[in-house]
Amino acid sequence: MKTLLLFALLPFAANAGTEYARQWPVQLGTPDAGAYRVVLDESVYRQLESPSLADLDVLDAQGQPVPAALLDPTVPAQPQARTVELPWFPLPPRFRGNDVASISEIATDGSLRRVQLNVDGGGSAAGNGFLLDASRVEAPIDALRFQWTQGQAPFDLRVRVSASDDLRQWQTVADEAHLVELTNAGQRVLRDRIELSPVKARYLRVSPLDAQAQGLQLSAVTAQVQGTVAMPRWQWRVLDGKRADDADGVVHYEYEFDGRFPMAQADIVLPGNSTGQWRLEARDASTQPWRDVASPWVAFRLEGAGRDDASPPQALQGIRRERAWRLTPIGGAQSNDVPRLRLGYQPETLVFVARGAGPFVLVAGSARSTRSDSPLESLVDAMRTQRGAQWQPALATLGESTERSGASALTPPPVQRDWKTWLLWGLLIAGAALVGGFAISLMRKPAS
Repeated sequence: MKTLLLFALLPFAANAGTEYARQWPVQLGTPDAGAYRVVLDESVYRQLESPSLADLDVLDAQGQPVPAALLDPTVPAQPQARTVELPWFPLPPRFRGNDVASISEIATDGSLRRVQLNVDGGGSAAGNGFLLDASRVEAPIDALRFQWTQGQAPFDLRVRVSASDDLRQWQTVADEAHLVELTNAGQRVLRDRIELSPVKARYLRVSPLDAQAQGLQLSAVTAQVQGTVAMPRWQWRVLDGKRADDADGVVHYEYEFDGRFPMAQADIVLPGNSTGQWRLEARDASTQPWRDVASPWVAFRLEGAGRDDASPPQALQGIRRERAWRLTPIGGAQSNDVPRLRLGYQPETLVFVARGAGPFVLVAGSARSTRSDSPLESLVDAMRTQRGAQWQPALATLGESTERSGASALTPPPVQRDWKTWLLWGLLIAGAALVGGFAISLMRKPAS
């Protein structure tokens, strides 16, 4: 908390004003966290006017801005380890072959039902290891953890772990691992985990390297697997357009947008079965030229046999916030139907320090006020150094918006005239005219 308070006192430039069209109450999920992150929603983007989102800020209860900045405070998604319990079967003490399929009963889905134990033959009667059923584990296995019954004699068991998909051909995945439980002078040494290079196989075999090793009485085996990484969730806006042919007869379709969303992907909704190459452009005002925002791409849609196949979305050239968009079919229009334009984005995050007294409000929409970005990226980096790489500001959420200054905040302030400069120029002009008048009068005066 001391670090957060230190950063909260960082000096930053005062805002030009606090006139904003609307405000949203900020609900802090964790009291006294110091630093918070709030995800912008659709209502905020609709209200924003500035292409750089400069008319977005957080104010305290006194209406004063607090340190805030747009940045991504989240930690890159890491696969989350999870554990899965594996069915296990002891292998017959006298079994020495690799063809475990010959003594196993396998279900139609590949899972093991049982392993035959009464196998005749010579050899030691000591334990011969275990067969693990990983047929229902969909992700690669990183490690195995073993639990055994209490009361066994102390042991240091060297084992080999092999993998197979058919119970006949085996590949070693851990050549010499140890399972250990030893005691000495009241101290206990326990090693119940075997690390593996990530392996994806239906079956695993754990075999003692010493043929005379004491049999291990297991009670459970669990596998550590890597969980899937959640893909970023995209939100989409669908725009209806209108046809607008230019003076040269080139067909265009134009679309108007109503917010400063961080668009990063584009897609075309085509009617029925269709295909064609497209060019996508954008601009912020009619006085500006159209500029390409994506490489030309082929969009298609095929319907039939109970399926609906379509081309994937196209990545834009960076984040785009323009108000006007234009699609141009390369090669000319192939249909009288106007395609719909889908634009995708991922909501951004505003990070702020809760300096001053709450409650806090998020404000947006202004032609008079701007946010002064604070160096909060340094705060995030420092906190991750102190508390670990997974640290991030506490989550805050937005409530229902209400009007603040309304439409007046969206009206640019009147141009301030520099009366001192005008007065100075007036005096200079008057002085020059006076000097000119004296010069003319002297020229007209007859010589004596």
